[in-house]
Amino acid sequence: MALRFTLRQLEYFVTVGEQGSIAQASAQVNVSSPSISAAISQLEDEFGLPLFVRKHAHGLSLTQAGRQFMIQAQKVLKEADSLNRLAGTISGSVQGPLNVGCLLTFAQVLLPALRREFQHKHPDVQISQIECDQETLIEKIRRADIDVALTYDLEVPADLDFIPLRSLPLYIVVSADHPLANRKSISAETLVKYPMVLLDLPISRTYFMSVFDRAGVSPKIVERTRDMAVMRSLVANGFGFSVANIRPHTDLSPDGRALCFIPFKDTPRPLRLGFIVPEGARNILSVDTFIHHTSQTISNWGYPGLPIADGA
Repeated sequence: MALRFTLRQLEYFVTVGEQGSIAQASAQVNVSSPSISAAISQLEDEFGLPLFVRKHAHGLSLTQAGRQFMIQAQKVLKEADSLNRLAGTISGSVQGPLNVGCLLTFAQVLLPALRREFQHKHPDVQISQIECDQETLIEKIRRADIDVALTYDLEVPADLDFIPLRSLPLYIVVSADHPLANRKSISAETLVKYPMVLLDLPISRTYFMSVFDRAGVSPKIVERTRDMAVMRSLVANGFGFSVANIRPHTDLSPDGRALCFIPFKDTPRPLRLGFIVPEGARNILSVDTFIHHTSQTISNWGYPGLPIADGA
């Protein structure tokens, strides 16, 4: 007897299995809960097996059969995605899903604008995005959860490729009324006299701290945050200086206070902005086209990380 089910039903099933809740799956795929419930019931009827245990207070959990089916369903969906990409490559048409990861520290100032222009040129590509730290981006690339990651060249594993786009110098960020605000450049030795707000992300923090390690000094860290916008507001409100490679379009914190971006006296190694991709990823037309689009767009912007006078 031939089984009758759709890829869409498998997608809903996998999403519910990952989320553990029909309501959360509904929000994830932007489909009503009754539609997802119906799809799950149709799959269970078709296979003749219960895939979930219903728990009134705790959502759903996969049965033993459901766990096995989910592993296979994930493989089927990936193979279907590969077929779609292959069709686009053969036909020369840029189409299909594209999953893009981006480092938290600059996702807000880069990715939406990059996506807007790309999707205007290539409306048959469906982009989804995720913002996370470097360790998580690398993990998601390896699991094939994302196709490409826009990030820095920090501890990129040998089994992944890095495609550079631009070098970004490291700046010292201080409030407009900070004692060092009028300096043309500042050394690490001078900075340790003042409190510091650390942008505290895995791998990134190691790079920031290496500037002080190289000078043989330790900064006085008084605040830590994983959010670039929060860091800028803390600095602007006098909680301490910080360091960052991304210079926004405006020298204002999110709450409207002025910031100053000052170069280091002894220039540390700049970070390189670029893409991390798995081997062979550029053979996929949508991935290669997005990388090319991003490279051209950032080159035309003169951004990020450059003084405003040189930027877009």
